[in-house]
Amino acid sequence: MGMMVQPDKMGSYTSEDVVFLLRDISNVVLELDNEKRESLIQSGTHYSEMLPVEFHPSEAYMELFYKTLEAYAERIAIAVGVVAEQIIVQRGLEHLVLVSLARAGTPIGILIKRYIEMRYSINVPHYSISIIRGRGIDETAIRYIIAKHPQACIQFIDGWTGKGAITKELLQACQNFNANHKEQLNANLAVLADPGHCAAIFGTRSDFLIPSACLNSTVSGLVSRTVLNLKFMDERDFHGAKYYKELEDADVSNLYIDRIATCFEKVQKEIEQQLLERVSPSITWKGMRSVQAIQEEFGIDNVHFIKPGVGETTRVLLRRIPWKILINPKHIDELEHILLLARERNVPIEEYSNMSYSCCGLIKEV
Repeated sequence: MGMMVQPDKMGSYTSEDVVFLLRDISNVVLELDNEKRESLIQSGTHYSEMLPVEFHPSEAYMELFYKTLEAYAERIAIAVGVVAEQIIVQRGLEHLVLVSLARAGTPIGILIKRYIEMRYSINVPHYSISIIRGRGIDETAIRYIIAKHPQACIQFIDGWTGKGAITKELLQACQNFNANHKEQLNANLAVLADPGHCAAIFGTRSDFLIPSACLNSTVSGLVSRTVLNLKFMDERDFHGAKYYKELEDADVSNLYIDRIATCFEKVQKEIEQQLLERVSPSITWKGMRSVQAIQEEFGIDNVHFIKPGVGETTRVLLRRIPWKILINPKHIDELEHILLLARERNVPIEEYSNMSYSCCGLIKEV
């Protein structure tokens, strides 16, 4: 280990729950308002070089977060158990190391770790590392994990799939890594929800709200999106992120984990039932086909302007400039927070049922 670069201590989770392998860049000002950021992204600046402004959610919105957390806690606990049990079948427990993709993956990785601890009394190491679309995975972080756990059997974890961009990015990154190292990474991503039909290991394919998608850093350990900006970062170092200590009073990261973890024992039967009923799932990229249909129908040039699924639609409303939101009318009852955000931001809503998702966010061309 001697000369390995060491990560900074980050975030509001305990180090038992997760170790972030990141460089703290809190002293650099990278936040830009959504309009400015949107025009930079659309004129070619890479999204990982700047950050959205983190906001204090409104009271109405926080009430909705608590309400959805109560409504979905058991459903999420079941999905966590289903994912965890599949990971154990595919990877075994002996050398298992959970590696969540910051930041949507982080709370999910913690929940999987907590579930394994509850069910098997085994404390599995869990790290959170950065992956950036178009820039790959943080190899410094991977090498750090392998140095610490020479026989590591790494399982990558994310929150949900949209179009499957990160699924593809991870596959590419693992192929690159495996070509140059004797240690071999397995790119099979585990996610809680896979409405894109592109993950090998998933808890559910229904496109339902994972409450942690409702918020930004205040449900991910007060950690920002990850950053790779070589103007002030060293490419041999960890990717960077900020630790927003100033949002401590709004932090629900640990509350979220604890609330769902209390359900694990009581949903055991449902978890077993779902595992029994699970037929060998095929990866069909069905979600991407919906996206292509939307692209054609609405005449959208850039596929990156289409953000399918509840999680991605929420993010469009929170930190991009939305053009309109498509709502699948048969899921309208589950989309209260989307409707609230769209109303707060005067974003038009259109009914659209020809998709495998419950909703879809379309970004405005600026």
